[in-house]
Amino acid sequence: MSDLPQADRIAGLPHPCETELLFGHDAACAQVLEAFNGDRMHHAWMLTGPKGIGKASFAYHIARFLLTAEPAGDSLFGASPPATSLFVPADLPVARRIRAGSEPGLCVLRRPVDEKTGKLKTVIPVDTVRELRRFFSLSAGGNGRRVVIVDCIDEMNANAANALLKVLEEPPQDAVLLLVTHQPSRILPTIRSRCRTLACAPLSPEDLQRAFAQALPEQAFDPGLTALAAGSVGQAAELSLTHGTDTYGAIVSLCHGLPQLDRNALLKLANSTGRATDGKLEQLLDLLDLFLARLARAGVSAPGQEAARGEAEVFARLCPGPAAARIWADAQLELGQRARQGKTANLDPSSLILDMGLKIEETASKILREKGLS
Repeated sequence: MSDLPQADRIAGLPHPCETELLFGHDAACAQVLEAFNGDRMHHAWMLTGPKGIGKASFAYHIARFLLTAEPAGDSLFGASPPATSLFVPADLPVARRIRAGSEPGLCVLRRPVDEKTGKLKTVIPVDTVRELRRFFSLSAGGNGRRVVIVDCIDEMNANAANALLKVLEEPPQDAVLLLVTHQPSRILPTIRSRCRTLACAPLSPEDLQRAFAQALPEQAFDPGLTALAAGSVGQAAELSLTHGTDTYGAIVSLCHGLPQLDRNALLKLANSTGRATDGKLEQLLDLLDLFLARLARAGVSAPGQEAARGEAEVFARLCPGPAAARIWADAQLELGQRARQGKTANLDPSSLILDMGLKIEETASKILREKGLS
C-alpha cells in the first residue's frame, strides 16, 4: 500500500483489504451468497452500519469473492456446487494483487490526496468518480467481473454523487458497486433506491475481541473497550492505540469528587489535550460526551459493564433516577453545543475543557441539592 495518507485506513491498523477473516456479519454474508448462487447478484450494494464495525473489510471480502468465483453450473467439468463462503485464501493471486493495489478488476473510490498540500481532501470530488469511465472502458480480465468499492459514499460532494448516480442508472455488464456508508439517511434517495442494502450490525463482545486480536495481535484487549467501543473494532483499536481508556478512566476518577471537582486534576486533564490539531482534544470531547450519555442512561436503565473502575458508583450517586437522567441529558446537549462552538471559534483547548468541567460541577451540585429526583 502507498505511503501517502489514505482516507480509508485508520493509523496504526492494517488496511481493510488486508483483513483475512470477517467477524460478526454472517447474516449479511448469507444475503450475498444467496443472491450469487441464485444468479440474482444485484449491480449495487449499500453496506450500512456504524463506523468501524468492518464494513470496508466486508466490501473487500465480497470483491475478492466476486473476482475469483465462478457461477454455479458454469464449470467445464459439470455443475459447480453453490458457494458456501465468501472466504478467499490470502495467497491467491487476486488477493495478493488487491493488497498491492494492482488488481485490474477492482477500482476503489476514496478521498484523494491534494497534490499541493499532501493532505487528504475533505470530500470525494467528481473527478475521482469520473475515473470509472476509464476503468469500465478497459477489457475485463479474469472471470470477466469488475468491482467498484466506494469508501465512503458519505464523503462525496454533490457533483460526485450525481456522477455516481449516472453509473448506477446504466451499470456496465458484470459490474458490481459496493458503497460503504455510515449515514445512509444522508445519501441521495435516487442512489439508495438503486442499491440493495446490506445492514451490518455492531459486533458482539465476543466478535469485537476476535476482530481486535486480528487487527492488533500484540495489543492487550482492555475490558473497558467493550463498553466504550459499542461494537466498533475501529473505535476499540483507536482507543487502545491512543490510551483512550486511560483518558476515560481519568474522567470517571475526576467525577468521583463531585459536586466538588479537584481543580488540579481538572487542569491536568485540560492540559492533556495538547494542540487542537493533534486529535487529543477531539478524543477527549468525544469521551466526555460518551461519559455524559452513559451517565444519563444509568438513571433510566440497568447499568451494563463498567467502562472504567468506579464508574458504576459514580453513576449511582450522580444519577439516581429519571429526573436526574433528564438533567444530565440536557447538560450533554448543552456541552455538545459548547464544544462545537468552541472548536469553530478556535477557543484554547484547555479553556474549553475547563469551562465544560465547571458546567458538569454545576449540574452535579444541582442534582445532589434537590430531593426526590429518583
